[in-house]
Order: sequence, then C-alpha cells, then structure tokens
Amino acid sequence: MAQTWLVVGLGNPGPRYAATRHNVGQMVVDELAARRGESFRDHRVRGQGSGAQVVETWVRPGGDKIVLAKPTSFMNVSGTPVASLARFYSVPAERIVLVHDELDIPFDTIKLKVGGGHGGHNGIRDVARALATPDFPRVRVGIGRPPGRQDPADWVLAPFGAAERPNLPVLVSDAADAVEQLIEEGLVAAQQKHHAPRP
Repeated sequence: MAQTWLVVGLGNPGPRYAATRHNVGQMVVDELAARRGESFRDHRVRGQGSGAQVVETWVRPGGDKIVLAKPTSFMNVSGTPVASLARFYSVPAERIVLVHDELDIPFDTIKLKVGGGHGGHNGIRDVARALATPDFPRVRVGIGRPPGRQDPADWVLAPFGAAERPNLPVLVSDAADAVEQLIEEGLVAAQQKHHAPRP
C-alpha cells in the first residue's frame, strides 16, 4: 500500500544563502522536484503559512507519495516547520528524510543513516527536538571541513569553491538518487550503493 514520505532539504532562506555549502540539502530537493517537472509553492494551512515550501508528488508513478519540503526559516530553527508538516501529512519520524550538509564527511561523498547524534549540526538538533526523537532517516551530503584554521561557521555559509563546483551537479544528482533508493528499496540497499567507493 502506498505511503507518504516527507523529504526535507535543510538550508537557510533567501538568495544570499542559496549557493552556500549549508544549503546543499535544498539543492537536492530542488533536483528531485525538477526531475518531476514540479515547482515549490508556499504551504498554507487554513490560510496561514506553515514556514515551508512544498511539492506534493510521487517517487514514481504508482509508487509512494513524497512531499518535498524546504523550510523558509533559518537552519537553526528548522524543527517547527518540519514538525508542522509531519502533523499535517500524518508522516511518522521513520518516513521523514532529512537531507543536509555534513562537515565530517569529505566533499563528493554521501552517507545515509537513521538516528544518532546531531554532530553539532544545529538544524538536525532542532528537528530532533521538535519531533521528540532523533530516529529519522538522514541523507548526509559531504562538504568536508575547512582548510587550516578557517572557522567552520564561515565555511558552511560560503559558496562552494572553484575546485568543487564542477563536481557539485553530480553530487547533488547522486544524493537525489540516494533519497529515491532509500524510499523504494530501504536503508541498507541505499547504503550499499552510495557508501561504496566511487569508480
């Protein structure tokens, strides 16, 4: 029987942040929407905004429904809009997929897991708080740590560098593939494919 999944791309709102490393999760849900020819719209409940933009679509024709979402709040307060969407669409934590940047994974690398700590990622921390559980699937898109003594906060809020940009579209596409495979085939199958070394 078809189920509904909520796929959330974490990031910060507005054009100032759109191309930054911290917004790679939103780049992935943009890719998922583009594959389906869909555009994001403001999600409203009884005439009130819910703090997110959404696309309602399917993982494939006849398959599970997916709600792609981009919170319009700042990263550190992502929890309230995510929890609001989860209630509206009646989606339990085990079918809420968060797509986010990960400092502790090298650039051009994707890792998937369910649950665990937040690793200092304030968006993950706030979502776990709002859902009252950390046990949701995560597609972690590696951005690597900054070189030298650069502050990680400055690193994540900066655009991808010249050496990274040529590979960024492939990384975003691969992460979108990982989301689709996670939903259709499960966590282990997605891990086996995307945790393997790239050819």
